[in-house]
Amino acid sequence: MVSLWLAGALWAQAQAQDDSDSITLADVLQGAQEWAHQNLDTNAWGIWQSLNAQTAHQFLRDMQRRFQGEYIVSLAPYRDTAAALVPWLESRPETRPYASWLKARLDYFEVAEEFRVTIPPPALETNLPPPPPPVPVSPLVLLRELWLRKVAGEYLPPEATNYLLRLKPVFIAQRVPPELFWLAEVESDFDAEARSPSGAVGLFQLKPDTARRFGLSLSPEDERLYPEDNARASAQYLKYLHDRFQDWRLAIAGFNAGEKTVQKLLDRYHTRDYSKIARRLPAETQMYVPRVEAILERREGVKLSNLPAPPDPAIVLTPVDEEE
Repeated sequence: MVSLWLAGALWAQAQAQDDSDSITLADVLQGAQEWAHQNLDTNAWGIWQSLNAQTAHQFLRDMQRRFQGEYIVSLAPYRDTAAALVPWLESRPETRPYASWLKARLDYFEVAEEFRVTIPPPALETNLPPPPPPVPVSPLVLLRELWLRKVAGEYLPPEATNYLLRLKPVFIAQRVPPELFWLAEVESDFDAEARSPSGAVGLFQLKPDTARRFGLSLSPEDERLYPEDNARASAQYLKYLHDRFQDWRLAIAGFNAGEKTVQKLLDRYHTRDYSKIARRLPAETQMYVPRVEAILERREGVKLSNLPAPPDPAIVLTPVDEEE
């Protein structure tokens, strides 16, 4: 039942999305009912008719709590639903951008499930002598290992090569390590038209306020849909975040969760160390940072903490004159 309700709610989000980022309860209920009426049999449709505003509010609060909360394992139950929903979203032109956004995040649900089953269960009382205590594994280390295993078998997205040649120079021109170009794989799976229910758009999933802050216009055309423009604004934001936090893990966390979220946690715990606040970040961000780290190691063979300084744009981008 939760799976069906999730599908309807996400459909409504896709339909109701605009630059105001507002989704009303009426929008959710109408979208869910329309989806159910078109896709469910008569018996299931009868169940859907019993849904009411209270049920909708409860579901939306639950989803918001799970994605913005601190508990990664709370994402695990939605793995199958999310995977099943992607083909349906892809089948309709108006929801296809949301399919790209969701598809790029399917790995979060899978790793959350692996994280859940890897955590040792509580010991049961028996007459047998107790086994030696397991060597404790830091959740941060465990997440890193899970993501490294996850991306090890992933092939290069077909669109990546084309964008690599076009967009790495954009990052270099902004004095940002060009390896961070691979954030586009994490954010959108290299779909320039990807759109999130919260209003983020494009290869690097820029929200409206961030896009405007770094010089992009949203009307009459949304410049976030242009790969070079999206990359330039994203590189500028990454540079700003690194200048502010002086640490790439904190900068990447800020790119995903927002700089204010990261700064509040640093202030609250009187630290400048990512590892001291990682378990207090939103669940998505807890997954996002080690995923970026794993992607960089897979695609570039570099560690996020050891990113080299970008080369001088003049040296890289200026062609060498041929000798006469």
